[in-house]
Amino acid sequence: MKILGMFSAAVVAAIMAASGMFLTSGVSGSPINSQASRVEKRFGKGGDMIRGVNLGGWLVIEPWIRPSLFKQFENVSQDKVAVDEWTFCEKLGKSRCKAQLQRHWNEWVTEDDIRYLASNGINHIRIPIGYWALANDPKEPYVDGQVPYLEKAIGWARSAGINVILDLHGAPGSQNGFDNSGRFGPINWLKDQSSHDRTLAALQELAKIAAKHSDTVDILQFVNEPANWGLDMKNVVSFYDTAYDKIRKIAPDVVLALHDSFLPLERWHKLRNPDWQNMIMDTHIYHVFDNGQLRQSHEGHLKMTKDNGNNIAVFNPTMWTITGEWSLATSDCARWLNGFRKGSRWEGTLGSSDGQPQCPTSPNCSCAGGDDGGNDASKFSSAYNKFLADFARAQISAYEKGSGWVFWNFKTEEAPQWSYIKGLQEGWIPKL
Repeated sequence: MKILGMFSAAVVAAIMAASGMFLTSGVSGSPINSQASRVEKRFGKGGDMIRGVNLGGWLVIEPWIRPSLFKQFENVSQDKVAVDEWTFCEKLGKSRCKAQLQRHWNEWVTEDDIRYLASNGINHIRIPIGYWALANDPKEPYVDGQVPYLEKAIGWARSAGINVILDLHGAPGSQNGFDNSGRFGPINWLKDQSSHDRTLAALQELAKIAAKHSDTVDILQFVNEPANWGLDMKNVVSFYDTAYDKIRKIAPDVVLALHDSFLPLERWHKLRNPDWQNMIMDTHIYHVFDNGQLRQSHEGHLKMTKDNGNNIAVFNPTMWTITGEWSLATSDCARWLNGFRKGSRWEGTLGSSDGQPQCPTSPNCSCAGGDDGGNDASKFSSAYNKFLADFARAQISAYEKGSGWVFWNFKTEEAPQWSYIKGLQEGWIPKL
């Protein structure tokens, strides 16, 4: 088996030096072995760290990233509302859905975006895609046609000198019940043989794309955010074992990534297969989906960030660890972040919370303007702008105690704290 497909020998050495790892041969469960020293392949700009952004809301749509797609459903009756990509196509019908999505696919990501990100130090783009784009079932409401756009983006990345992470963001039956899986609702992934087999089929198609573009695609992620609370983790790890073998036969050099399933990293010491090689752990760190986090002061968010970095540093020698999603948000005030036509914990209007506003100055919490709860960067105070810059630098420093990071998202229509491009323009995020 070839190890560390896209990592150059110099990059391997630099990552290992930062991580406290050493090149050894025959060490069971080591992230790399002595074969790595013979690999001479391009890693992209930026050297020894993954510094990336997600192209979210593109080939898998989400209401909060591009609200204009879903505004057509804002005032319709409940039986006609769309809350995710499944219902978007179900309510519109395949013909209208395909027409709207093709227009969106053509508009949302451009080559200029990729060039701009690369010029500011980004060396990876992570591209979420759903199983329906790769192993479509005509009996389901989804439409396909995304793959040519995916390959176009890979070409743009190649031209810009950066690398690509392929991310299976939605699995059959939904791996987490979130709208970002393509279908909001119950978690039915791996509950039957069909969802197991169809996920493998989708991953094998992604592996073919990775092999075809092996000079640019260096990482393939099994499944995004499979939720531990709705799945048997033994079944999940067993699925990874099967997928690992099938992908390796098609794209032997690609680095494989798995998400931590929202479990503490240390749990994976026992969960992971010690024979896995050339693997990356993906952890996602947000500060807005928990009442306790929302009530933190700015100092509390910075301390939480430092603690997260220390945890990553401890686990990284066991398995290279990237923070594959993070943002600058400290409130959940982005419109429809918690689901289409749903409110926020910040204002106490989500419904699933205790009904009390959750912010440091509770009960005086508003999403109508201001700083943390605001969505208009032109109205941010100088103190809040400084905090955003401090928060960005603190998170970059923390996550580079591991093997790097991928910001969510490259841009948004309305939510500035979630837009890397906006962060660059406003000076919150430094040019790397």
